[in-house]
Amino acid sequence: MDMSDKKGPITLKIILIGNSGVGKSSVMNRYVNHRFTNMYRATVGTDFLSKTISIDGDTVTLQIWDTAGTERFQSLGTPLYRGAHCCMLVFDVTSKASFSALDGWRKEFLIQGEPKDPSDFPFIVLGNKTDLSDREVSDKLARQWCEEIRAEYFEGSAKEDLDVEKPFLRAAQRGLQQYKKHTLENTGHFQITCKQPRETRNTCEC
Repeated sequence: MDMSDKKGPITLKIILIGNSGVGKSSVMNRYVNHRFTNMYRATVGTDFLSKTISIDGDTVTLQIWDTAGTERFQSLGTPLYRGAHCCMLVFDVTSKASFSALDGWRKEFLIQGEPKDPSDFPFIVLGNKTDLSDREVSDKLARQWCEEIRAEYFEGSAKEDLDVEKPFLRAAQRGLQQYKKHTLENTGHFQITCKQPRETRNTCEC
């Protein structure tokens, strides 16, 4: 198979960050594998899954990275922030602390990830565990903060499979916009890497 085929899938890197226990792994597994388990296992370092979808005629492979939410492993995740096309900030709607921590996670991502245009980098915020009744973070509060940081807000439940697909599809759309914008801006870089200067729309594992 010719890897330089311009109709080949575009690979987008989506990073999930947030406190430990908010359900990042559950959300990712529910979206990619349509599975959920009540057995909680803290992510050690990082984990990732892939899913290929079609967006507006483009075939896109989402590389979804789930990073450890504990400070002990936080430094392992930071090198993975680089090259991300979209970042999903995940919190637990029954935990005010997990929501309050998002601002710190976001700032850490911008520092370590070094996106080319931080003010325009796409963030998706996902409130998980809406199936639980002891909610501490209102929809209004979450949306208000998202407006302040220019992020898009979604909420749902990995356990009950409620609205898990929507945030990932939006992350893919925003990530694709980011990919196309910066690929076009850096055409020279991509030409050199691909060694095929006449085909500027090549997809590279750069």
